[in-house]
Amino acid sequence: MAYLLALDQGTSSCRSIVFDARGHAVAMAQTELPQIYPQPGWVEHDALEIWRLQLATAREALAKAGISAGQIKAVGITNQRETTVVWNRKTGLPIHPAIVWQDRRTEPLCAELRARGLAETIRSKTGLLVDAYFSGTKIRWLLDTVPGARAQAENGELAFGTVDSWLIWQLTEGRVHATDVSNASRTMLFNVHRNQWDDELLAALDIPPGLMPSVQPSASLFGAVSPALLGHAIPIGGVAGDQQSALFGQACFGAGMAKNTYGTGCFMLMHTGTTFQTSANGLITTSAAQATTQPEFALEGSVFVGGAVVQWLRDGLHAIEHSAQVQALAESVPDSGGVMLVPAFTGLGAPYWKPDARGSITGLTRGSTLAHIARAALESIAYQSAALLLAMGRDAVAAGSAEVSELRVDGGACVNDLLMQFQADLLGIPVVRPAVTETTALGAAYLAGLTTGIYQSTAELSALWRAERRFLPAMSRAQARDRMERWEHAVQQTVL
Repeated sequence: MAYLLALDQGTSSCRSIVFDARGHAVAMAQTELPQIYPQPGWVEHDALEIWRLQLATAREALAKAGISAGQIKAVGITNQRETTVVWNRKTGLPIHPAIVWQDRRTEPLCAELRARGLAETIRSKTGLLVDAYFSGTKIRWLLDTVPGARAQAENGELAFGTVDSWLIWQLTEGRVHATDVSNASRTMLFNVHRNQWDDELLAALDIPPGLMPSVQPSASLFGAVSPALLGHAIPIGGVAGDQQSALFGQACFGAGMAKNTYGTGCFMLMHTGTTFQTSANGLITTSAAQATTQPEFALEGSVFVGGAVVQWLRDGLHAIEHSAQVQALAESVPDSGGVMLVPAFTGLGAPYWKPDARGSITGLTRGSTLAHIARAALESIAYQSAALLLAMGRDAVAAGSAEVSELRVDGGACVNDLLMQFQADLLGIPVVRPAVTETTALGAAYLAGLTTGIYQSTAELSALWRAERRFLPAMSRAQARDRMERWEHAVQQTVL
C-alpha cells in the first residue's frame, strides 16, 4: 500500500494527514497555532513555532497511522498564502516574526504604489489588485524596518519565502529554497504569464532579486525530507497554496468549476483553464496549481473573516465556550430577527476591497439576543460568499462563459448544515459537500502522487472524487435577492 503525507500549515493550526492511494485519510494530527496581535490591524506568527508544530504533527500522524516514514511515497505541502517570512541563510533564523496575510500594516505602502500609477501594471502582470494582503509590500516593510535587513538582503544573506518555502528550507535542512507557481502568484511580484519573478516589479518595490526562491510547477520534485527528521528521505513532490490546493483536491480541473473553502477566511476559486481572465467585479486572477509548465488560472475572491467570526463569538463575546456550539445557539431562533452582522474586523476583501471598513451589527431591537447575533454571524459567512459567486457570474457572462452550476465546498465550517443550506438558498444552485472535506491537504497529496507516479493523470483523480451531501436551494429567488439587498445595505454602513 502506497501512502502520502500532506503537511497542511494553516492560519490557525498546523496539521498533518496520512492518505492512502484512494484519497482516504488514514491518520491526522493537528495542533493550534498561536496568534500574535502586536497592535490593531497587525497579525504575526512565530515562524520557528510554525516549523516546530508542523514537524511534531507529521511525526504524530505517522505514529497514529502505525507506519514508518519509509512507507510514505511522497510528501505534499500546502500552506497559508501571502504570509511572509524572511530569514538568514546562514543561521536559518527569521529576522522578524512572520507577517500574516491578514495583516494591514502595509496599506500606506500600497497607497504609495497606487499614487505612482503602478496599479494597472501590477494587475496586468500578476492578476492582483494592489493590497496589503499580498506579500510584496510585507517584504518591503521588513527590509525598511528591521535594522540591517536591507544591507543583508543586498549582500545575498537573506531569503524570503511564503510558508511553503520556509517549510521546504527546514525539511531539506537548508538545501532547497523554492516555491511553486501558486504561492509565487500571491506575492504581487510574479509574472503569471511567464511564470517568472518580474524584474520591473521587484525594482518598483526595491526588493533585491537574490532574496527570492526558485519557482517550480506545483507537481514537481522539491528535494527530499532530511532522514534525520522523520527517519527516511522522503521526496517532496507537491506544493500549492492552500486555496489552489483545495481547488485541486476538489477535482476542479476544468474551466467553470468552482469551490469555496470555509476556513478562518473564505476563499472561492473558479477555474478558467489556460485563459487569463481579468475581473470587472472586484475579483483577482491567480495561478491555479499546475502539474506542468503550462500556466493555468483561476478567478478568486477572498473573504478576510469567515470562520473567524465564530472565534470572535467564542473569545470576544463569550457567547459560546466551544466553536462547535454555534449551530445549536443559532438554531435556537428561527431566523436572525432582522439582525445583520458584517465582520469587517480587518477591512473587507473581495468584491468590495474596503480596507477602511470596520465590523458592524445593524437591525438590533429590544428583542435581539445572543442567539440572533450568533445566527447573523453564521449568515454573514454565507452572505460574503454569495457576493463572491454573484461577481463571478457577472464576469463569466461578460466573458461569454457559462455560469457556475454547482459550488463544491470544504473547510472546517462546511460541516455546519445550517450554514450550507443557507448558502444554497442564497445562491440558487446546489452546494456540494465532498466525502473527504480535508481537500486542502488532499490536493497537496494528489500533487505529490502525480509527481511520484501513484497517479497517472487528473482524470484518474476526478474519478476518486465523491459527494457526501448536496444542499439544494429551498428559498425563492425573490427572497434571496431581498436578503442580498439587505446585506449590501449593511455593508455600505461599515465604512467609517
